[in-house]
Amino acid sequence: MLLVDRVEELIPDRSIAAIKAVTINEPFFQGHFPGRPIMPGVLIVEALAQAAGVLAVESLGLAGSGKLVYFMAIDEAKFRVPVEPGVLLRLEVEFVQKRATVCKFAGRALVDGKVAAQANFTAMIADPPAA
Repeated sequence: MLLVDRVEELIPDRSIAAIKAVTINEPFFQGHFPGRPIMPGVLIVEALAQAAGVLAVESLGLAGSGKLVYFMAIDEAKFRVPVEPGVLLRLEVEFVQKRATVCKFAGRALVDGKVAAQANFTAMIADPPAA
């Protein structure tokens, strides 16, 4: 499930700004919630993590290496306003700490300039599975 539609700005070793166009066609809207569709918070955090993965892969020179970026921890997640169909969700993520195999990030998701969600998270860079 790809939750990043486009990267607007990428500053290697520093930050990324990306967009997720939230449409009513998303499969999760069928059950979350009938009569009041909102994007699940866990998927907003996943979208931030996917943007962070792009930032990590580009910053560490791993493009084309097959390396994977795995969640290790999610901290201080807060959800401020519901994310509804028809909005552009802006994903802003910056490095807090960067090492060869473990990176820490701070991210926030915005709708019309207002923070909809924010979280700090840690990810691990791992080798691809053996074929």
